Amino acid sequence: MAVPTSLRNLKAAVLIGDLRNKILFTLFIIAAYRLGDNIICPGIDFGAVQSLASAANKGGVIAYLNLFSGGALTKMAVFGLGIMPYITSSIIIQLLMVVIPKFEQWRDEGPSGQRKLTQVTRYMTIALAIMQSTGLAYAFHNGGGGLIGGAPLNVDLIPDFSVPRVLLIVLTMTAGTVVVMWLAELITQRGIGQGMSVLIFVNVIAGLPTQGDALLKSAGWPKFGFLVALSLFFLVVIVFVEQCQRRIPVTFAKRVVGRRTYGGQSTYIPMKLDNGGVVAIIFAASVLYFPLLISNVFPSTGWGKHVQSWISTHLANPSNLVYVALYGALIILFDFFYSNITFDPHQQSDVIRKQGGYIPGIRPGYPTERHLQNILTRLTLPGALFIALIALLPSFFLAFWNIQNYPFAGTTLLIAVLVALETVRQIDSQLMLRNYEGFLR
Repeated sequence: MAVPTSLRNLKAAVLIGDLRNKILFTLFIIAAYRLGDNIICPGIDFGAVQSLASAANKGGVIAYLNLFSGGALTKMAVFGLGIMPYITSSIIIQLLMVVIPKFEQWRDEGPSGQRKLTQVTRYMTIALAIMQSTGLAYAFHNGGGGLIGGAPLNVDLIPDFSVPRVLLIVLTMTAGTVVVMWLAELITQRGIGQGMSVLIFVNVIAGLPTQGDALLKSAGWPKFGFLVALSLFFLVVIVFVEQCQRRIPVTFAKRVVGRRTYGGQSTYIPMKLDNGGVVAIIFAASVLYFPLLISNVFPSTGWGKHVQSWISTHLANPSNLVYVALYGALIILFDFFYSNITFDPHQQSDVIRKQGGYIPGIRPGYPTERHLQNILTRLTLPGALFIALIALLPSFFLAFWNIQNYPFAGTTLLIAVLVALETVRQIDSQLMLRNYEGFLR
């Protein structure tokens, strides 16, 4: 009986010592990360943690943020902030490259400049972790603030709310964020996959059983079965969209150097339908997340109370029309912005010109840049609309079916598909180096 190719390749991946060690190292880092997700910060009331975790399953912004921490955020765990500050900092640095010439210069310097950008990213991660942990301490002391949506809970995670206690919690969670950042970099350097993406993937998968059980209890079997089938359909669609690309042909002119002839061949530039992906969703959620944290330090009377009430009603309720419109608009905006950063038409046209290439029918220089920009815009628009639709899908069911939590759609599927495909590609490339066929055919 013939053994399927995928099983043979899986066996080959296990037998190859270097690849096996990378996989085992990644699994070890994941285990250490999940351990930190279950160690609660000192001074936190465990009974209140359980009440807050139950409330988080009913929706609100806290349910979305809890998705990226694998449930560690509502526990105020050591790794409660997860990898989100690091991701947000990385996105901010990439956006600042457009407006800060020094950052753009570092990017073009190669490995030395990349080390400088990485160091700036780390410092910004620490600053964001301090801000977020301080805001969470104030929010969870006030029953969740506006993060849960609706009226604040009658729970207090920090009964002994004093300056030394808050400083200890902020220091613990910030140190935890630094450790998570280090673990992510270790996976990237010595493991399999991109470290930040792998840790987010682990958090998303870890929360699915609990969230699925909550969905079943609130929706019942018929709605649950329909939503699972719908999620499988969207899973196939996301894989299809992720694999879609526009191939732009490029021809290189022949050059004679000495007795050798270079060039004279044709290749193509692959342009994905969507370059923003999860990055646009994460950054849009972060923009909506900061006003909620900042509002918790406003006065509880007068104008501060009115501002907190408006933010809690409109920005912490996924079924609110303002939330849906603003969230969708931010996703589309950041998708366009990030796509133009990751694929710079001016830089691409300049590289093609310097290498002696040209796009058939298009003159080198500015016409090539304009041609690439037009293609990028036409590809990004449907991709951004698709990503926004996937991200807002839970809000539609929340509004029409009164379902508080829909864990099998939106950002969950996007992260699961994108990270799984990228990890399989890395394993596949390792197998191809050793003359194996690989998983992807």
